[in-house]
Amino acid sequence: MPPTAPGSLSDEDYTAALTHIRRANGWVVPSAAAPTAGYPKIPATAEWLNNRNDLGSSSYSALDQINRDNVSKLRIAWRWKSDNFGPTPEYYFRPTPLMADGIVYVSAGIRRDVVAIDATTGETLWLYRLDEGDRGAVAPRRNSGRGVAYWRSTRHGEGSRIFTITPGFQLVALDALSGLPVPSFGKGGIVDLKDGLPRVADLPKTPPGSSSPPVIVGDVVVAGVSFSAGGAPPSKVAVPGWIRGYDARTGALLWAFHTVPQPGEPGSETWEDNSASYTGNTAVWAPFSADATRGLVYLPVEAPTADFYGGHRRGNNLFSDALVCIDARTGKRLWHYQIVHHDIWDYDLPAAPVLVDITVHGRKIPAVVQVTKMGLIFVFDRLTGKPVWPIEERPVPQTDVPGEQTAATQPYPTRPAPYEPQGLRTADLIDFTPDLRRQAAAIVKDYRYGPAYMPPSVVVDGGTLGTLLRPCLSGGANWQGAAVDPQTGIFYVSSISSVCPIGLHADPKISDERYVGVYGEGFPHGSLGGPNGLPLIKPPWGRITAIDLNSGHHLWMVPNSGTPDWAASNPVLAGIKLPRTGSFDQVGLLVTRTLLFAGEGSGLYRAGGGGNQFYAYDKATGAIVSQMTLPANQSGVPMTYAVYGRQYIVVATGAKDHPGELIALTLP
Repeated sequence: MPPTAPGSLSDEDYTAALTHIRRANGWVVPSAAAPTAGYPKIPATAEWLNNRNDLGSSSYSALDQINRDNVSKLRIAWRWKSDNFGPTPEYYFRPTPLMADGIVYVSAGIRRDVVAIDATTGETLWLYRLDEGDRGAVAPRRNSGRGVAYWRSTRHGEGSRIFTITPGFQLVALDALSGLPVPSFGKGGIVDLKDGLPRVADLPKTPPGSSSPPVIVGDVVVAGVSFSAGGAPPSKVAVPGWIRGYDARTGALLWAFHTVPQPGEPGSETWEDNSASYTGNTAVWAPFSADATRGLVYLPVEAPTADFYGGHRRGNNLFSDALVCIDARTGKRLWHYQIVHHDIWDYDLPAAPVLVDITVHGRKIPAVVQVTKMGLIFVFDRLTGKPVWPIEERPVPQTDVPGEQTAATQPYPTRPAPYEPQGLRTADLIDFTPDLRRQAAAIVKDYRYGPAYMPPSVVVDGGTLGTLLRPCLSGGANWQGAAVDPQTGIFYVSSISSVCPIGLHADPKISDERYVGVYGEGFPHGSLGGPNGLPLIKPPWGRITAIDLNSGHHLWMVPNSGTPDWAASNPVLAGIKLPRTGSFDQVGLLVTRTLLFAGEGSGLYRAGGGGNQFYAYDKATGAIVSQMTLPANQSGVPMTYAVYGRQYIVVATGAKDHPGELIALTLP
């Protein structure tokens, strides 16, 4: 018999139902003998049903059995290792697990296998694996993905389903208890997401894919798209990343929202010279969010083809780089706000918008908050799209690249203030010693640099090597995004202070575009761009910032790690007392009733990444309450749940030479 929604039962009855499910399936039933003696009592079961717990992507849980008084006692309850589920670069093990009915669901391995795990013991309960053959081999995002989606039917006897998007871009529906494909969904449990997208058959070398789970609102499964990195695409002609809604029961296509408008549709006038007819990308590769009560979906849309040159797509290019609100039932656009006009920096919206109710000047506002790679934060009324605080269009530097035409202005929020420095100045260069400062100044003289939105420039023989962007195309913020405490309206965002060079080249062997972007030209290989293998700029190199959304004011900022070994052990810094510098890795955040949890980053940026410490911060001050050593770097976003009255925190980890695994933490 399928599980019943926990909201319809008492804690005791739900625990009894959970025990029945376990026994009926031959799974271990934990002892009910006072597992929480001496600790605060919490609900017997508290689930984590979406990528960031709720559809509003808060990454918040009200659980407080683990609190500032006992967090130092956290220990590993179980470990689940992914290395037997197909090869994946260790730092790409980035899922946020879900927990429903006492089962943890996660994706793993290069084929993105779906796995069900006992939430109390870590035992593997079932596995779904789809070998996609050549289709999977050419997929643009061959990694574990960021997790799966869960759907609990409101119809008696229908049960629950797990939805996943495969690397080869197929939407799969699985029975949540057995792991078997649902035969009534699509064709044998599978819907081909390539069907219906323009130009897919004509562009086999640049297929669509996805690395984020779908979002489910009611009985509608909303699927996004992602593509390979677009700095040097083979052509200006590409597949557009339309967003589509499917029936959760049958897999039938319900609607499509055209992120690149079709002729005659609103926004088509922002693509000059009929460029919307061939330009692609403009997808949603990041996780996205929804207001389930109102049936609204919020899309953080990426840049169009290509990342660093847009001479073939003049205009502002809606709905690229826009936060778009659509109706989940129909796909109709309700409002939008374009955050970057005519993007040539790869400044796409990288993270799920966060939904929270705030109070500004005594007025309650249902808000949606979007963080960005640029270190800017945009806050809107999520029903109307009206900015909570004014947003100004300010002049920005203009391009001199032949054929390119940049936007004259870009939007700047008047509040909150940026959480990352804007642009690069000589005063920002590393200065631990006078010699390091001189060397850094010698490096930057070979590039253009200056305020934010400096356009990428052409590499000139005997001249400049391109433009230094700060923040870089990696952020600022990235897919790890932000978290919010809905009780206080305090918002927490993870970011890095990255600098990167972008140079443009004309190379018809690479692309039929006039120019393609080259990332990292002139930076010493394997370094962070600065002298002696150090960063080009002063710390903090990574940070966590707390912002009061009721006032728009920053409350505190702390580095996201201590001083990494790669900096502390550098011989040119011998004898210099270094501050906590932070590291070049955004970190996933978890907020509970009492604490803020975060690691030191995924290890993706190996030259400048953080370590394997896992911190509990004071939410009000940013002070470290406790820290523990994980087996490897935190690589995913932490989550928490309760089963049989015991709270667990689970985080995906992985690093160089350490296969990805889930680490479940609990109190003794």
